[in-house]
Amino acid sequence: MGKRVGLWVDHEKAIIVSLENGNHKVVHMQSDVKGHFRLKDDSQSTNPNNLQGNTIESKMDCRYHKYLNIYYQNVIDLLRDATHLYIFGPGVAKIELKKKMEEDKRFLKKLSGIEASDKMTEPQIIAKVKKYFEKE
Repeated sequence: MGKRVGLWVDHEKAIIVSLENGNHKVVHMQSDVKGHFRLKDDSQSTNPNNLQGNTIESKMDCRYHKYLNIYYQNVIDLLRDATHLYIFGPGVAKIELKKKMEEDKRFLKKLSGIEASDKMTEPQIIAKVKKYFEKE
């Protein structure tokens, strides 16, 4: 049956539940991503052509995406030995992670499901992963 892995993910953390030989293992990963925020309008570029340029906001946005990509890559590295993968969580992190995974062709056949869910406790996440893979 192989190693079945469920992943609850948002921009702040990932909780990875691995199921193998009737046992489960849980790994937590915190991101280094700080909250993504927008500054007030006065941070915008004031050049005559109304081009964005290197505003504080654009630099913060660039840094945010850089750390987000590092975080996603670290999560992907932990999922390499999965044979079946189920991703869920609130917000857009699961979709962003899926797009990043699609860059690596090895993940195309591993991904068996992706769905939205609310914030959950660790026991709820474990139960959801077990229930999902019971039906396979």
